[in-house]
Amino acid sequence: MDDPRRPIKKICIVGGGSAGWIAAALLSEHFKGKVAEIELVESDDIGIVGVGESTIPPFLQMLTRLGINEQDFLKEVQGSFKLGILFKDWKLKGEEYIHPFGYFGVPVELGDLYQVWLRARAEGYTRGLQEFAAASVMLNEDRFTLPFKAPRTPIASASYAVHIDARKMARFLRRFSEARGVTRTEGIVENVTQHPNGFVESVILKDGRRIEADFFIDCTGFRALLINKTLGVGYHDWSQWLLSNRAVALQVTNPTPPGPYTLAHAQDAGWCWRIPLQQRSGVGYVFCDRYCSDDEALATLLKQADGEPVVDPWIIPFKTGMREKLWDKNVLSLGLAGGFIEPLESTALHLIYRGMDFFLRFMPDADCDPVLITEYNQRMTQDYEEIRDFVIMHYAMTQRDDNAYWREIRNMEMPESLSSKIDLFKVNGTIREGVDLMFRSVSWQSVLEGMGVKPRAYHPLTDRIDYTDMPRYLDQGAAAIRHAVNGLPTHGDFLRDHCTAPSPEWLAPV
Repeated sequence: MDDPRRPIKKICIVGGGSAGWIAAALLSEHFKGKVAEIELVESDDIGIVGVGESTIPPFLQMLTRLGINEQDFLKEVQGSFKLGILFKDWKLKGEEYIHPFGYFGVPVELGDLYQVWLRARAEGYTRGLQEFAAASVMLNEDRFTLPFKAPRTPIASASYAVHIDARKMARFLRRFSEARGVTRTEGIVENVTQHPNGFVESVILKDGRRIEADFFIDCTGFRALLINKTLGVGYHDWSQWLLSNRAVALQVTNPTPPGPYTLAHAQDAGWCWRIPLQQRSGVGYVFCDRYCSDDEALATLLKQADGEPVVDPWIIPFKTGMREKLWDKNVLSLGLAGGFIEPLESTALHLIYRGMDFFLRFMPDADCDPVLITEYNQRMTQDYEEIRDFVIMHYAMTQRDDNAYWREIRNMEMPESLSSKIDLFKVNGTIREGVDLMFRSVSWQSVLEGMGVKPRAYHPLTDRIDYTDMPRYLDQGAAAIRHAVNGLPTHGDFLRDHCTAPSPEWLAPV
């Protein structure tokens, strides 16, 4: 019987940067040079938005999938470790909290320490929730080790991600991909041709070269050359919930050793980030231009940067949202071409990896069956909306009313998908779980607690636990975590001993 399939013989990735080279690396590893030819078209003349330097733990799964040694990778990309995010001034000025990676490291009956802690607090117990998260204690004490290297200890309950130089990562993955057969073509795409059925047929470069392929991946950033300008796929605008529409970014020296966390510091018109690498930090201010000018944002950033600039600052305008379809016909959009959610929870690189992971699961032939496309778009939309709601929550739960920006946010109507989840939590701390979600209970509990959202009660099943010795047990668990953390090296010492990066160009002796 004849095989009706038309296999994909060539994939063209349009655009490089993080999105393009993550796509190329995963395709080259997945196909192993035997399924389809892969060509990536990029131009050194087109700038790259390099703000995606902070990651979340699933990013490390990508390195494992590619067979990349984590230690070697961190040396190449000036990497440091990340145990979570420190939020300052979000609930109220002068207050801070931590969103840790991992889970609470004191085992309890029923498995949910948060519920036991809620009951203990109702009985007058005073220890804070994050005293039971090893990642939070390590973060506060500037200590680090790889949690999986400390099995059967409280440290094992922590998880971690990394901070990286996005441009160096792109160069690393370019070498990785080219060694596995990916062809890189230097050039600027000037025109796109389509088949009668609307599928993209080829891209035509400025010098007249024509590149044909069966499938195209749009990694052209905010330009969205293929998915929007060619196929006309629209955009879901989420700016009614996320007011920020610009960012100013900068790189500065490190006056002190890098800490194992990303800083998100709320400001009068948005928030500033600090992402520490080994010899410098990426800093930036995400802001709303109705409340702050570019010059004012830069002045605020420089005042708080805590280091000397090593590059000129750059302004990044953006519109928060996502494509109505991330995959249409024979074009898949990745990275900024597909959508943008401000980097408050460091999810940009993860969404690129996630987008490719699901594409490989729903891998089409050259005809791109609409059933596969629909399933892909539904699944990825779920991820985007989950992240959107989680990010909005940081704003929506604020108690700040010290200026017009924060007052507008406090009066904002949340998406129903978020408001219903918070209403559920307020009853007795219940978290609406789903399949394959990115943010688990610990994340919601930590952020909501940090933002001052208190359940009215604890879960009734918690009453079946004998409370008599519970305060003493919780104290012992917190003490065990602190004792284990106190025996760890500092984050700076761990980096020095295991993955010291070479000095960057700007530190080289004259």
